[in-house]
Amino acid sequence: MTDTLDPTTTPPAGPPNVDGMAVDRPSQWGRLVRRASIAYVLSRLCVVAGAAVVATQRVVQDRIDGIPRPNNALRNISDVLTSWDGRWYFAIIRDSYPSHIPPHVTWDDYQARAAFFPVYPDLVRWFDKILPGGDVFAGLFLNFLLGGLAVYLVGALARELFDERVAYRAMLLMAFFPGSFVLSFAYSEATLLVFAAGCLLCLQRRQWLAAGVLASLAAATRPNGIALIAACAVGAILAIRERREWRSLTAPLIAPIGFLVFHLFLWRRTGEKFAWFRVQSEAWHEGTSFGLTAIRNSMQAFTRPLASPTDIITAVSFATTLVLVFMAYKKRLPWPMVTYTAVVLILMLAPSTVTARPRFLFTAFPLLISAAAWIRDLELAHEHDNEELSSGHELWTVVLALCAAGLVTLTGLYGVFGAIP
Repeated sequence: MTDTLDPTTTPPAGPPNVDGMAVDRPSQWGRLVRRASIAYVLSRLCVVAGAAVVATQRVVQDRIDGIPRPNNALRNISDVLTSWDGRWYFAIIRDSYPSHIPPHVTWDDYQARAAFFPVYPDLVRWFDKILPGGDVFAGLFLNFLLGGLAVYLVGALARELFDERVAYRAMLLMAFFPGSFVLSFAYSEATLLVFAAGCLLCLQRRQWLAAGVLASLAAATRPNGIALIAACAVGAILAIRERREWRSLTAPLIAPIGFLVFHLFLWRRTGEKFAWFRVQSEAWHEGTSFGLTAIRNSMQAFTRPLASPTDIITAVSFATTLVLVFMAYKKRLPWPMVTYTAVVLILMLAPSTVTARPRFLFTAFPLLISAAAWIRDLELAHEHDNEELSSGHELWTVVLALCAAGLVTLTGLYGVFGAIP
């Protein structure tokens, strides 16, 4: 899918932007959003295709092993989409949080569900009350809707910073980036992305109260949601320094509330002050390596390329991070967005266990906005040089093709438990 506009359409008059396109053209923006919506649906079909391959493999293997399995394609596909973290979220949806966490808790203990934040399971529980089909359907359908909203909000943010052409491409990257498989799994990233994109958009528009509320919700959705607390703080510091806008302090004062309330809730429920941190340490053996694990796993992917799919994913994710950071350096974003991205990347690379992964990199979505803008500038440079073939356009086509292929591949790998998510 390209971003070429209909040449037969005469755009309304208006002040041109850097692309020679009118700045205020709601009708054109509506068309681009509709096209991005179609792209989003196609990207979800890529995920379903990957899940269907895994489901077929499971059915065949179970028949060989003599294990009965329901002859229901949708059920088998949904089993793939609710694996890994999904099973923990549905444990919370059905049984809430544990009232006691045993000593030396392990990953196999049902009480280890205390490691997962509450906003997404709460939303699924509420959604299930108004939607027929059960909690699994509610959880997956909710993420489909939230994923589409996240794609739109990232486009709106890119449009605020650059123009409609960049915004459209940013939406396509959000839809097809390999880490976007989580938008169709029973994971909490879709919820986080809606809050994060909305918060950064509000910070850009100086809507401090809304930004603080969205940051607070994000901080109660996933651990890396705390990156928005830092973004709100930086936004307030800049607003006070540049405009003496003291009301901007509303955002950083509200932002930590969700994170604190969740931990106070666990303390009251389990009777243990640092319950979440102990579960992370004992059940998931979380520690810090300050990026050394990512580097070591990446090197192992080159020295022993067939030994571990997880190492290959780490190496590709780490290399992609470096490329995206370079593009972000070339296309500077506002400091609150830079702060959010930096904290997300630090939280991705710092752990000694699960490190660089496509789904973690996906949450650093401002990098995708910078990438869309950088490739746009590359195309413009070749257009101004009157070259017949735009290397920027060719690069964009290759990027989208690689993203779509990676999206299907990652879905399959996670579905067969061939890689740690």
